[in-house]
Amino acid sequence: MKTEGYWNPVLETLSFEKLQQLQLNKFKRIFRWTYDHSRFHRSLYDTAGITPDDIQALSDVRHVPKVEKSMMQQIQRKDPFPYGDALCVPLEEVSAFRQTSGTTGQPVYQPDTWQDWEWWAECWAYILWAQGYRPSDRVFLPFGYNIFVAFWAGHYAAEKIGCEVVPGGVLDTQARLLKIEELKATAMMATPTYILRMAEVAKTKMGMDPSKLGIKKITCAGEPGAGIPSTKARMEKAFNAKVYDHSGATEIGAWSFECDCQPHGMHVNEGMFLVEIEDIETGEIIDSPGKSGKMIVTALDRMAQPCVRFDSKDVIEWDETSCDCGRTFRLIKGGVQGRADDITKVKGVLLSPAAIEEVVHSITGLGDEYEVIVDKQGDVDRIKLKVELMPEVTKAQIQDRLKDELRLKTNLGYMIEYYDFGGLPRSRVMKSRRFKDLRKKY
Repeated sequence: MKTEGYWNPVLETLSFEKLQQLQLNKFKRIFRWTYDHSRFHRSLYDTAGITPDDIQALSDVRHVPKVEKSMMQQIQRKDPFPYGDALCVPLEEVSAFRQTSGTTGQPVYQPDTWQDWEWWAECWAYILWAQGYRPSDRVFLPFGYNIFVAFWAGHYAAEKIGCEVVPGGVLDTQARLLKIEELKATAMMATPTYILRMAEVAKTKMGMDPSKLGIKKITCAGEPGAGIPSTKARMEKAFNAKVYDHSGATEIGAWSFECDCQPHGMHVNEGMFLVEIEDIETGEIIDSPGKSGKMIVTALDRMAQPCVRFDSKDVIEWDETSCDCGRTFRLIKGGVQGRADDITKVKGVLLSPAAIEEVVHSITGLGDEYEVIVDKQGDVDRIKLKVELMPEVTKAQIQDRLKDELRLKTNLGYMIEYYDFGGLPRSRVMKSRRFKDLRKKY
């Protein structure tokens, strides 16, 4: 039984120097494994003229070619079917199948061995223990159990650390809320979109106060919402619970987490992942705090289909501060800031959709739902924001502050459309894509 604040006290408090030596040793191992067993990676490395013997220091890692999702999409659906040339184990050793959601194109298939799946659960055990999950918790999982990884590993990790797990897969939102109430669940895991949707359904359709349900902690993933202060505040107020962020991906694993100290950022699990930050414009590696870039990540212990220097497109920044929790795992400031694919120029200004969400959710009187549409009128960019007014709130009470905050936080002017509460469509999936850039059609 764990009695300390860390799931793995040795790794989580290892000195920076020893942690870097561990990462180097692990990188050498996974790079050689990949070089020897993946036809796809071997071809990539041979073309670049790099071999495992060339990796003598962590600074050498940046010379290893990156892998992008588009590359994986191209090599799959071939023998050994359906994974193709990146599979590093015999097909009969694959025991778990997952795939990406396909929101950025053709889904990528992810095979895992039993050992890999145990690794997934171990990654999540770090997360849950750091966020205060204990064997006394009854954890409700309100997600559809299917081919997407979603919270599958969170389920198994909760069991691993001794929690009681209630799977709410086929239930609808109202049934899930009733089951939480009936069983007195103390924790749950879901996307920010769905957490807010549950609160809305409880209040408007069931006459239920979600803050009285007894949920004490909520772990979020899949969207940047839990790292956006105003969105986190809405969720915490709705359920009277602490909301924690975490980040992971099907191809990568669960690589970062917010701890119980809620340090306005997330720890990188540096015992199991090597994270590099690359300047989006120059490609140079950013080693110091103060500048954001996209994350290049290596999963140091995943074997069936390795993740070696994967270009995640997640935009992050090293934090200059350490956390009061005592972990030596470094923090990324404010969590994941968005995706490099989503950060775009509008009227010559760099815009992150997360900045818009921060403004909308910071204003009392606006609903949780919103939509952003960027297009062109002739040669001029336009940006439209659709928001909902809560009952008893008028446009006149909101509009000046909303315009001022948007100008202050994003340096842009908006065409704003106001809708009555419930007037914007609700997503039928747990993730929402509220930002639409239509300029590519012109």
